[in-house]
Amino acid sequence: MQVPTSAPQDLAELESRAQAIAGFSLGELAALASIAIPADFKRHKGWTGQLIETWLGATAGSKPQQDFPELGVELKTLPINQYGQPLETTYVCYAPLKLPPLSSWETSNVKNKLQCVLWVPVEGERQIPVAERRIATPFLWQPSPAQEAMLKQDWEELTELIALGQVESVTARHGEVMQLRPKAASGQVLTDALDAQGNRIQTRPRGFYLRKQFTGFILESHFAR
Repeated sequence: MQVPTSAPQDLAELESRAQAIAGFSLGELAALASIAIPADFKRHKGWTGQLIETWLGATAGSKPQQDFPELGVELKTLPINQYGQPLETTYVCYAPLKLPPLSSWETSNVKNKLQCVLWVPVEGERQIPVAERRIATPFLWQPSPAQEAMLKQDWEELTELIALGQVESVTARHGEVMQLRPKAASGQVLTDALDAQGNRIQTRPRGFYLRKQFTGFILESHFAR
């Protein structure tokens, strides 16, 4: 098996590539691609996603668009336990803390990222060495009308708090299926935001994250078919 040298031309090719890596360990895929394997993820949190991107031919990198922009598909790796349950929340994208005028759910990057997702579940329990963690069966997902309604409601609630200058009062308890949390390499990283009086302040960057219960339901619904 060889690493693709170009992006997939259509959904069928993307799905074929995804199915081809199912069952492989991260170590096997890394060795075939001549990629060094970290001992742990303390300093390499995005390593698994980058490895999968290499094998699937993702082109977007860190740009604010889907990983497969030509296909309108976002790639999300999902660490799972032995029971197939998510081990952590899923990062979606950065949250703009100085909202542009006329922001809406329809034009948001969250909706853009989640309109079609290729989920790649990966063994993630800490006692399993990184190299031995296996890829489970990837699958494509699009939010149902009910799921999109929940995402939209959370997005509107969270962005309203940001717009009202209350970003620092937002906690992980806000949002039913999606939450707003600090997103930065360290607590020293700061970005501009506004307070309730409209004054510019410095605060930690924030990101939108899907709750484990939500991604767990997505997994359960798919594999229960």
